[in-house]
Amino acid sequence: MPRLPEYLKRPIIDTEKTKTVRRILKAKCLNTVCEGARCPNKSECYSHNTATFLIMGKVCTRNCRYCNISPARPEPLDSDEPLHVAQAVKELGLKYAVITSVTRDDLPDGGAEHFKNCINEIRKISDAKIEILTPDFKGNTSALDTIIMSKPDVFNHNIETVRRIFKTARPQGDYACSLNVLNYIKKNSSIVTKSGLMVGLGESMEDIEKTLIDLKDAGVDIITIGQYIQPSKAHLEVSKYYTLEEYEDLKKLAREVGFKNYQIGPLVRSSYQAMTTFCDSLK
Repeated sequence: MPRLPEYLKRPIIDTEKTKTVRRILKAKCLNTVCEGARCPNKSECYSHNTATFLIMGKVCTRNCRYCNISPARPEPLDSDEPLHVAQAVKELGLKYAVITSVTRDDLPDGGAEHFKNCINEIRKISDAKIEILTPDFKGNTSALDTIIMSKPDVFNHNIETVRRIFKTARPQGDYACSLNVLNYIKKNSSIVTKSGLMVGLGESMEDIEKTLIDLKDAGVDIITIGQYIQPSKAHLEVSKYYTLEEYEDLKKLAREVGFKNYQIGPLVRSSYQAMTTFCDSLK
């Protein structure tokens, strides 16, 4: 496996602000993908008084080969979680809240109603914009209708990788299903749609271009592209670390495909600078 470049290493920042974020999350018994997925931007985001909420538990019903969140039998949903998420949004003073979840294939609606409840509780006490990053709900259009009725400002569902590598990385997922989910939201609502993928799993530039075209055809408004970093030796190995120059090539490719709004860089993750990208999409 190639050696981790210096530009992918981030310092650990521990300030009063990061401690405040941790304290509020702990008091509300809330999880974050920042911790669960070992996000390299955690300290930066915490220092700006923000975090990406991870709802519906800390374990997943799927076993994607790139993800640090453990697969296991999940516990019942916490009915108080939507209120606690809303309270945390208010206490943190967030103007833009991002909510994601583990995949809950054990639930008939995949957890769509729980997402809706979180959005409703936030709306009661905050005027924060809301972005949700959801699983594919197995393509269940009834679940997607529930999401549409809850009216998030941004609907994000990550394609994660290119078609050729998809089944290797996401054996329980389906590339076409993910595209259909994004397309359904776009065709049946005015919600801004977003998706992202990792690079460094063995894809070619041609593979990436095809995936970007697929996402554009599905009506996606915003894309994110960042470097895959292996969470542990049990996960998929990194095939390649893209250079800073190659990220500039990816930005150019995204523009050529037709995307005006994107975050592309080595440490870019789904919710990285999400508020900035959303605001830019409205211009």
